[in-house]
Amino acid sequence: MASTDTTPKDAKDAGDLAGLEAGLDALETVQTTRKPFRQTLTQKILPPVVAVALVLTVWQSLITFKVVDDPTKLPAPADVWMVVEKAWLQGELLGYIWTSVSRGLFGFCLALLIATPLGLLLARVKLVRAAIGPILSGLQSLPSVAWVPPAVIWLGLNNQMMYAVILLGAVPSIANGLLSGVDQVPPLFQRAGRTLGATGLKGTWHITLPAALPGYVAGLKQGWAFSWRSLMAAEIIASFPDLGVGLGQLLENGRNASDMAMVFEAILLILTVGIAVDLLIFSPLERRVLRTRGLLVKS
Repeated sequence: MASTDTTPKDAKDAGDLAGLEAGLDALETVQTTRKPFRQTLTQKILPPVVAVALVLTVWQSLITFKVVDDPTKLPAPADVWMVVEKAWLQGELLGYIWTSVSRGLFGFCLALLIATPLGLLLARVKLVRAAIGPILSGLQSLPSVAWVPPAVIWLGLNNQMMYAVILLGAVPSIANGLLSGVDQVPPLFQRAGRTLGATGLKGTWHITLPAALPGYVAGLKQGWAFSWRSLMAAEIIASFPDLGVGLGQLLENGRNASDMAMVFEAILLILTVGIAVDLLIFSPLERRVLRTRGLLVKS
């Protein structure tokens, strides 16, 4: 008589199920333990510090060994630092930075308000996407500096002109980033949302946007980069005393005065602000989005 005992098979199935549940739990678990400071120091702080020190060493070596012996072409790091220190002591340095950062952030926020519904519209209406999608891609590849002359003619030398240039540079990047993120949302998510009653705007808010966040955040990062570059182009070309001295106009003032120390001061400040905004805002946001989706285990 054949045995009807199925205990070993049941135990094996139970073990497989337990292993599957453990794996899913591991994917859903967000690491909250803090890394030791020594590990953070060696992995995140020291590498950029060493890179900056290496650049400064090479820069100073070009001056010391007379590879470039004309200070009107390449000033020494100490000369640039003296210009920065002078602007700080005179209370002008923060004014340069704030003038440009306030314009850039305000213009980026305007671009965000326009590009987000535009990207969702392109994702949901195929006819609109077929009509406007190629235009947005073309605008994204167009250099931002090309918009400065017509913006000056249309709007004059004012902040509205600069915001227009920022919008024309940033909106296509943000909209295309959101569109790419929506395209990568699995159709199963949409069907499950409709089954649960999440249709129309409710489905967009609760299903589409959360699922498209990785692509959307990537579009935001690129949109900020285009915003900052567009603003610098506008400030350099359309400099005007009534607009205040931003970083772009500081760069143009250094060129007009043939003051390479001031030119390098402006370049370093533009670079520093761009890196700071990315490190303080967009990189943490991107890491958080990826980590909550199990796409970034270590950071």
